Amino acid sequence: MFAAQESCIPSTSNSSSKKPGKLNRNKRRRGICVEKCIGLDYPQIWTDYRNNNTLCDGKLRASDGEELPVHVALVCAGSSKLKKLFLTASRRGQGNSLVLPDVTSDALKTFIDFVYTGECKITQENVRQILPFAENFNVPFLLQQCAAFLIKEINTENCIKIFKMAKIYFCPELVNKARLYLLCNFKEIVETPEFCELGFEELEDILRDDLLNIRSEEMVFIAVRKWVEKNPEERASRVIELLQTIRFGLMSYRFFTTVVLQWQFVANNIAAQNALYEASIFLAQMDSRNGTEVDLNDPLARPRVPHEIVFCIGGWSAGSPTSFVETYDSRADRWFITNSADVNPRAYHGLVSLGSLIYMIGGFDGHDHFNTVRCYDTTTRLWTEKACMYYPRCYVSCCLLDGFIYALGGYNGRLRMASVEKYHPKENQWELVAPMNRQRSDASACSLNGKLYVAGGFNGQEVLNSVEIYNPAENQWTFIHAMRSARSGVSLVPYHGCLYAIGGFNGFTRLNTAEKYDPQNPGEWTSIADMSSPRSNFASVVVDDMIFVIGGFNGTTTIPYVECYDGDNNEWFDAAHMNLNRSALNACVMRGLINGQESVETLQIKLKQSWRNKRLP
Repeated sequence: MFAAQESCIPSTSNSSSKKPGKLNRNKRRRGICVEKCIGLDYPQIWTDYRNNNTLCDGKLRASDGEELPVHVALVCAGSSKLKKLFLTASRRGQGNSLVLPDVTSDALKTFIDFVYTGECKITQENVRQILPFAENFNVPFLLQQCAAFLIKEINTENCIKIFKMAKIYFCPELVNKARLYLLCNFKEIVETPEFCELGFEELEDILRDDLLNIRSEEMVFIAVRKWVEKNPEERASRVIELLQTIRFGLMSYRFFTTVVLQWQFVANNIAAQNALYEASIFLAQMDSRNGTEVDLNDPLARPRVPHEIVFCIGGWSAGSPTSFVETYDSRADRWFITNSADVNPRAYHGLVSLGSLIYMIGGFDGHDHFNTVRCYDTTTRLWTEKACMYYPRCYVSCCLLDGFIYALGGYNGRLRMASVEKYHPKENQWELVAPMNRQRSDASACSLNGKLYVAGGFNGQEVLNSVEIYNPAENQWTFIHAMRSARSGVSLVPYHGCLYAIGGFNGFTRLNTAEKYDPQNPGEWTSIADMSSPRSNFASVVVDDMIFVIGGFNGTTTIPYVECYDGDNNEWFDAAHMNLNRSALNACVMRGLINGQESVETLQIKLKQSWRNKRLP
């Protein structure tokens, strides 16, 4: 069920630094996570007395017959249920010896260790024993430690088991974490055998959720079909209810008619066909009016809340830098202009997302070249200033590696630079690291497999096709195979384990070509399908397992066009255009930002308002 790993949860005590009597009782009454509690002292003499059976006045016997001597007052302080059992036994004259028939000796020893030391070791082997003990015997701190361990262990293979376990033992935080993980990783979890172990109510609740992270509604139908066909005798009666969780207005008419309506539990079920009548009419009308936008007010077509939101900030538009911020929802294929009150006009800057923060690095406002860094908190929606870089940098290449932000090369107003800086978010401090082998401005950088890559750019004399790799452990740059084309204003994107160099300017013309490189099988760069629009100085992100290229300059004008690349089919598709023509912009993806019904409803209102605006004459 779990990966082979052991975790020792932090102690609630810290006898080396805390004085007796410093427990924050208010926090304890609120039942907050043990890791956050102010520590108690656990004198070593308690453990010595226990190990030597000194002054022990009670015994606890596990289901396997092992008997453990204890100090009754201590174990009663750790468990209100054990306190009641000891008091009852004492009133009945049964002494201070309790038999716990459903408790293993391992679970009992873990509890006793916790009572005497404030520490316990939670592992994949014992967590299933300790969790029911902690819940049954009312040991909230131990319950929270189990939950904290399981939260760190959640993966696609065990998510559903943990979800069910958390509900059984009433661990609300663990239930929420496991459920959110299930929603965010639904595509992968549907492929696991455990998916079909979900109960009907659990599955229905998940499929109705606005936060369900799916690329298309076809995936919801596929999940329903798999779950029903696992046990058709018992589950066929649930087909109509589950079909009602699917937002058919977002499904292709072809899939609906050739797959959904042909499924045996629909084709042979008049009631199911009647339940799908409204969806059938809706999709038929949309198919007959090819190109008509979907009515987002219709419940059949209400988009799911996106797990990934693209933020595009700044750029060059109408002859000057802009402060516009646009966000993109891939579920609705819509761009929205957001409040940009605190954004200074800036172009040719870097943009990096880290957690809930977006860092805007360097850039140019038409007069000044910046070494400043501004940070946007997507939770509070506030901008703050961060530590400045050593050098001003526009045409800068930025990326994230191992929790650090790197700013590479760029132009300081006089020189094209080879220097590289590394930002420590926790210390809010920049440091210089080894410079690149070439001066590069208007290049592009990304990280892949623990290494940093930079490609192309302009050195002040020529457009470059060279590519360098940085090993942070050795603080050293080395060359790898050069690209097929020289490219400045290029985008370098990590995708499906490879590097993709897209678009740019070769010194003569803007390019619509792209090429890829596989670091696991070093060799020449290979060409991929061409984009529809040539472009340089554009933004690129990976969303919904596709590369999106956004805006840029086509050699004549700035453009709002957006295309997305499907690597599985080596094909480009058009996406919704931005609201503003611009180049020299930058973009990043924020994941899992929407949490809480209030945020969900806010986004839905924006989607609906967008639809109304498009319908106005």
